Amino acid sequence: MLQIGPDQAWLWIAVEPVHKQILGVYISRHKNMIIDESFLKSLIKNYGKHVVYSGGTWYPEACLFLGLEHRLHSPYKKSIVERRVKYLKDRTKAFDDYYPCMRDRFCDLGHGHKWLILFLFIHNCVINSSIRFDDLMRWKYR
Repeated sequence: MLQIGPDQAWLWIAVEPVHKQILGVYISRHKNMIIDESFLKSLIKNYGKHVVYSGGTWYPEACLFLGLEHRLHSPYKKSIVERRVKYLKDRTKAFDDYYPCMRDRFCDLGHGHKWLILFLFIHNCVINSSIRFDDLMRWKYR
């Protein structure tokens, strides 16, 4: 969970355990099957249909509705996923202290999602070693 403005928000994370990449993140005010289904649809749009491994309570129903196969992780892959999730949570622990919400009561979570997408991009570039951190600092929009 993240603290964004005065409220808590749920953080949804998809991790690819073999290459240790974070495939997607999503922030929501609620935690239910509809949100889970929306998150999985965004992953399907980007990566196609794949087997979903998780222990979440809503994932089996959402996978059934979307025509995806659902399985549980092996202990090894589960530990990799949990380390990635803990890594991301550690980086967002003081999120609202550094990136406060300017709309106190009516935050749409957009600034939090944009920050997480940027973090995801940098994280995956560093994990892939396809680009160095120094190169990221010099990178400009075209």
